[in-house]
Amino acid sequence: MAAEFAVAPATLANLAHLTPRPVKGLFGDNYLSLADMTWTQQFLPEVYEKEIERYGNRTITGFLRMVGAEMPMASDQVVWSEQGRLHIAYSTAISNAPAAGAAAAGTQTISLPSPIPAGQPDAGKIPLLGPGMTIVVAKGNVTNKAFVKSLGAIAAGFQIYNIEVYDNADRNFTTALKGAVAGAPLSLFVFGSEYGKGSVLAGNSVDASFTTYSNKPIILRDKYEVNGSDVAQIGWVEVTTEIGTGGYLWYLKSEHESRIRFEDYLEMSMVEAELSQATPGAMVDAAGANIAGMQGLFATLEERGLVYNDSDFSSVTAGTAGIDQFDTILQELDKQGAIEENMLFLDRSTSLSIDNMLANQNSYGAGGTSYGVFDNSEDMALNLGFSGFRRGSYDFYKTDWKYLNDSTTRGLIADIQGVIVPAGTSTVYDQQLGQNISRPFLHIRYRASEADDRRLKSWVTGSVGGNYTSDADVMSVHFLSERTMCTQAANNFVLLKKT
Repeated sequence: MAAEFAVAPATLANLAHLTPRPVKGLFGDNYLSLADMTWTQQFLPEVYEKEIERYGNRTITGFLRMVGAEMPMASDQVVWSEQGRLHIAYSTAISNAPAAGAAAAGTQTISLPSPIPAGQPDAGKIPLLGPGMTIVVAKGNVTNKAFVKSLGAIAAGFQIYNIEVYDNADRNFTTALKGAVAGAPLSLFVFGSEYGKGSVLAGNSVDASFTTYSNKPIILRDKYEVNGSDVAQIGWVEVTTEIGTGGYLWYLKSEHESRIRFEDYLEMSMVEAELSQATPGAMVDAAGANIAGMQGLFATLEERGLVYNDSDFSSVTAGTAGIDQFDTILQELDKQGAIEENMLFLDRSTSLSIDNMLANQNSYGAGGTSYGVFDNSEDMALNLGFSGFRRGSYDFYKTDWKYLNDSTTRGLIADIQGVIVPAGTSTVYDQQLGQNISRPFLHIRYRASEADDRRLKSWVTGSVGGNYTSDADVMSVHFLSERTMCTQAANNFVLLKKT
């Protein structure tokens, strides 16, 4: 009779037969099953060391680096002045007597608000019309040429001017202009002067006009914090940084992202910041310190720049083609500084609409396409991602602005379509450098002195790494900057917005 053997249950008592091996390999007699040892886990899950870049380059900085500069300052405020208009013009004149249809010959009177209201040339100043000046007065396309005879009284906040019209026998506005105005607002500008023989009048002294602007720096702060216990548990992650470099990061992976996020905030604050309209001292932070805000790029352009709404340059709206809409912007630039070179920073849809607008300008010739303007190259003609073009006397260089496309910044709202930035500079005397320097119209000023540079400060406190500067069992990495935006000659910038 054959012997029978019973199989003993797998218990810790009968695991002595396991044979350890000198290498990491699986054999029939050298492994422990989870059923044998429930207090540990023999096989760990497979972990990818490399971080997956699901969003690509996430930083949005670069706009100010392309169009501006950074310079130190030592004050709580930066002040600059901008030249006024050379010629005298107003759009707030009002016709007084005689009314439409009056036949009596005599002196026509007009009024100008005193002082000039905000938004008009030389706002806040007394009008600069004087005896002897010759002017063009208009309502729409109807005009008269007139001579300023004398100043009248100031009544109800208006300066009265006595004028005599050249192109009408009764020296008043012609019938067409009388009917057009009937007390409505007029526009006028000075084109010269005239004095009679032997006149004792000696002309008019006109002071150079200028406007002073200012901005104040804001303090930006952030930090990254990790406790001492987490530092002691080392874990590595392979990453590719936002600037293109790669490698392994320990627990400071989050510190790295905190830093690049703070650098993004530096640029975003210069673009988005607003001045507080509250009573000084009414806005305070959690520690009771005053908050006053700052005027960033968008707020500046809303106040004293050019704003163009619904910039769909590829569509035809009310019979107006996209190129005609763009020409409307050029006509306004002609009225301002007429700076020849400009940069367009656009969201994706506006960038493509401009590509379509430019492509449509070549929709002629055989089959609807002519390659002549592209050196007769079909490949060149079909590359419709235009990066630069010339229209009239202006050159434009176009690029996408990631800040307007990212779904966690302005791309979330999509109300701003782009900005046209003039490639101009202003020459000023720098007190710190002791010489004249050229500054771009858009630039950053940051607080700095021989004792401290607050452009971008970073320091470490806590119990980790030998930085025993506090009793907290943490490592805190602090970031700080104090800076402001200077948007000079804002009348040459164009903000493209949706209505």
